[in-house]
Amino acid sequence: MKLYKSNTGEYNLVMAYPAIEAFALSSLGYLWLYKMADTKEGINALRISTDNISVNSKEINSISFSMSFDFDYLGVFEILDKLKIPFYSKDRDDSHPLVFAGGPVMTTNPMPYSVFFDFIIIGDGENVFNKVTDILMLKMSKSETLKKLSELESVYVPEFKNTNKITRASVSLNNVIYTPIISDKSYFKDTFIIEVSRGCMNRCAFCTASYTNLPYRYYDYEKITECIELGLKHTNKIALLGAQISAHPRFNDIMKYISNKISDGINIELGISSLRTDAISEQVVQTLVSGGQKHTTIAIEAASERLRKFINKNLKEEQILNAVKIAKDNGLKGIKIYSMIGIPTETDQDIEEFLSLAKKIKQENKGFNIEFSFSTFVPKPQTPLQWAQREETKSLENKQKYLEKKLSKLGVESKFSSAKWDYWQTILSRSDEKIAPLLVEVYKNGGKIGAYKKAVKTLDIDITKSVNGFDFSDKLPWDCIESNTSKQLLINEINRLSKHKP
Repeated sequence: MKLYKSNTGEYNLVMAYPAIEAFALSSLGYLWLYKMADTKEGINALRISTDNISVNSKEINSISFSMSFDFDYLGVFEILDKLKIPFYSKDRDDSHPLVFAGGPVMTTNPMPYSVFFDFIIIGDGENVFNKVTDILMLKMSKSETLKKLSELESVYVPEFKNTNKITRASVSLNNVIYTPIISDKSYFKDTFIIEVSRGCMNRCAFCTASYTNLPYRYYDYEKITECIELGLKHTNKIALLGAQISAHPRFNDIMKYISNKISDGINIELGISSLRTDAISEQVVQTLVSGGQKHTTIAIEAASERLRKFINKNLKEEQILNAVKIAKDNGLKGIKIYSMIGIPTETDQDIEEFLSLAKKIKQENKGFNIEFSFSTFVPKPQTPLQWAQREETKSLENKQKYLEKKLSKLGVESKFSSAKWDYWQTILSRSDEKIAPLLVEVYKNGGKIGAYKKAVKTLDIDITKSVNGFDFSDKLPWDCIESNTSKQLLINEINRLSKHKP
């Protein structure tokens, strides 16, 4: 169900999501840009995903991709393959659609994918996308269109990479972004999602959500409550979205507004992705419980205070224990604790601290479900840890097995990301355009772990730098992006945090 009226036109713009439709229908940024295109006079907007392609490439003027995750490129290739569109931009002429992309992956480091796209939007998409579609509808030749697009400051045109400076787009948050299409096909079935804020003030040293979305911004309280009312006209499922929603200056008021609605007899199923550990309160938890939520999530990243200080996660153990206690005492059934292993400077003692913390939590909260969810550290561009070395996969897997065994003995559940897949994510995150042939080879061979190993061997591509890290003096693939977090600022920050090394 669309919550708006579509427009139409002669320019066929395909908005492609490089995964299945259920995920596309739960991606707020993607859906919002689709709505912008679908309501713009002169555009015929078409929405497709890997499992729902109902267009003919000969009828497409341009096709855009939203890339949120590093492995999304496989979905991009799958869609291009099904539409019989060449992967490389150099192999496409005026008879082919223009192919472009945006999203978090592109904003962080577009270089591994730059040879596949005619142009790339860097940063917040709303304003830039509007300017881009204005130019596309002029229906000029490919070369004329790209030249015009290269004049937009947040659009990267690889063909003009030597003259095209890229400034990351950042918009003020005025009109709230919300789910424009409610569907029972969505991964979050029939859910109305509201963006509460963008970015994060914490600036954890590993986190792109902090650094590529600076400054932290939030919507006015009144506009958020207006959106809640709009959503309740169509569904009882409301979800609040943001990397740090509980930092909203009126977060407690937002929760009270929802709580009052529930008290008045309105059936609301409330969803919140995660809560700031030091911001959990009785009122917040009680509102979640009254909204049908049985579990919540907090992120601690590291169990030792020393290592948390090193990554700028300024969180005391007492705050973690208190957050779990509040969650239990106010009606939740369990809590998931996001954590990470393989953070630079991590010691065996830091790993042992997880067991010590888990034991304390378990003892103080009997009958409460505790789950630790571990990822492995992936160094990301445009963060203070962008230069760091990735720990060896075997070492990480040994830590995972040790923690799983020990936590199980304590009666604590644990889940772990794949250290092997995280290894390849590291390579994708920090590579340049030289890795492009490897991506194509991996896709052609099924996209599994074995395909990566085979492709490296077949193509003899050097990936050591992406794994072993960089020196401060090295030219980085993503240096082409200008933002308010300069390289020197990041160097200063990691030097400041290094005083917390063991």
